[in-house]
Amino acid sequence: MRRIGLTGGIGSGKSTVAALLVAEGAVLVDTDAIARRIAQPGGLAMPAIEAAFGQSVIAPDGGLDRAGMRQLVFADNSARKRLESILHPLIGAETERMASAAGPNAVVVFDVPLLVESGRWRAMVDRVLVVDASEETQLRRVMARSGWTDEAVRAVIAQQAARKSRRAAADAVIFNETLSLEELGGQVRSLWKRWAPPGTR
Repeated sequence: MRRIGLTGGIGSGKSTVAALLVAEGAVLVDTDAIARRIAQPGGLAMPAIEAAFGQSVIAPDGGLDRAGMRQLVFADNSARKRLESILHPLIGAETERMASAAGPNAVVVFDVPLLVESGRWRAMVDRVLVVDASEETQLRRVMARSGWTDEAVRAVIAQQAARKSRRAAADAVIFNETLSLEELGGQVRSLWKRWAPPGTR
């Protein structure tokens, strides 16, 4: 099995690159999607989250109030660490289950927004691909797609690793600043030819 870690700052275009890799034949394990799933109503993480934080972070449907939790962890670092201590073991177990299910000859792409920040993922993958963009571009893209304020986007960026740190951890960097979708796809295909075992190309 070939394991590729995919990361990038918010608004960098990482999800688009993930979809392009899947189109080439990769199996995607999206840690953000897993985090959302286990924090839905009835999700595996919800009993521990309610026990740790109380009803104030529980939405009316019984799932996590994501906006409320986001505000809490940005304002209180200890709250962020408590949440991570609940989520990370569950996410880790599910990522390994999904990777194992992909089979021994698969190319598995782990989409991990905080790959560099975690300190542990680099040793768990064979290659790291970073999707990079300027902070101004990140702000513009996220505000356009999510309706967040400039301040809210900057708060997320501040919680993530600096661009320099991400690039330093990378085996390859795609600078997704002015690329068209076709150009982006060309760069992804070029990397796939270099990184994927011959039987999976």
